[in-house]
Amino acid sequence: MKSYFRPEIDAMAGYVPGEQPKMADLVKLNTNENPFPPSPEVEKVLRAFDCSRLRRYPDPMADALRDAFASRWGVSRANVIAGNGSDDLLTMIFRAFSSPDRPVAVLDPSYSLYQELAAMQGAPVIRIGLEPRTFALPADLLEQAAPANLLMIVRPNAPTGTLFPRETVKGICENFDGIVVIDEAYADFAPDNCVDFARELPNVIVIRTFSKSYSMAGIRLGYGIAAEEIITGLMKLKDSYNLDMLTQTAGLAAFRDEKYFTARRNEVVSMREALAGELRKRNFFVADSASNFLFVSPPGGDARRVFDELRRRAVIVRYFSAPVTAAYLRITVGTPAENARLLAAIDEIFS
Repeated sequence: MKSYFRPEIDAMAGYVPGEQPKMADLVKLNTNENPFPPSPEVEKVLRAFDCSRLRRYPDPMADALRDAFASRWGVSRANVIAGNGSDDLLTMIFRAFSSPDRPVAVLDPSYSLYQELAAMQGAPVIRIGLEPRTFALPADLLEQAAPANLLMIVRPNAPTGTLFPRETVKGICENFDGIVVIDEAYADFAPDNCVDFARELPNVIVIRTFSKSYSMAGIRLGYGIAAEEIITGLMKLKDSYNLDMLTQTAGLAAFRDEKYFTARRNEVVSMREALAGELRKRNFFVADSASNFLFVSPPGGDARRVFDELRRRAVIVRYFSAPVTAAYLRITVGTPAENARLLAAIDEIFS
């Protein structure tokens, strides 16, 4: 059959989201979802929601959310854009800043969606390899990224969990002749963040999501912070009503409940460190993580076998088959009971 798609679309493999398995008695540790429910305030506002309002369009600009985000981070509403998950924002950013003559620089390994978004635009991709085992940024990153118009940095990185030094990242932002996106999907689990770079530097966009630390992957909510000129440009690219009314209502309730957020975040960090310690006792290599997941290599390095054996026991983790990641598994931090089942399954596999 004749194809009517652009050649770039025909050539794409397409992004493959993490599996959503339908097994019974499942321990799901593959997509970095939060092990805890969202704030009770979310359920409260949704139960009280007047459904007759749904006949009206939602606020197209999500101003109540933008005002809340702006207040938290010391910027103005004009410096904030809200999206249908951070992936919505990434789509806007790639449409705005990449094209066949405007390459994109990405870290390797990193979030695989970036390469697919670049392919949609026909944009060349410059892959910048992280240092082996430590997953540190290479010293010549700026030289490698120089031809690009857009540089993507995940901090903490996915899938490694690495927290690149703030001053190193700031130096990169200051010296890169293009847009730097700092994807902070996991920053709430880290000891620091880079939001101030977006306040101070004209070429930096920081994006965040409610999917991880706010336990709200199911509603799709994210936001970006940048100079007013950048936000104005991105607003031209967003869907007219990209955030539905229920998402705006629930997101605002979750964001305002700082006490619940902080308590749950601290629990995840504590469980992360405990799980890392248990895996190291079992001779796993565990990369230092500042996220809500661990990037680990099992004894012997046969990650695919361990992935398959865990799956047979209804424990689902993430495996990436690319050469640079093939010896590793990415394991989301679960509840204490889920983590215990994971460790019991590992003990059985290696017995």
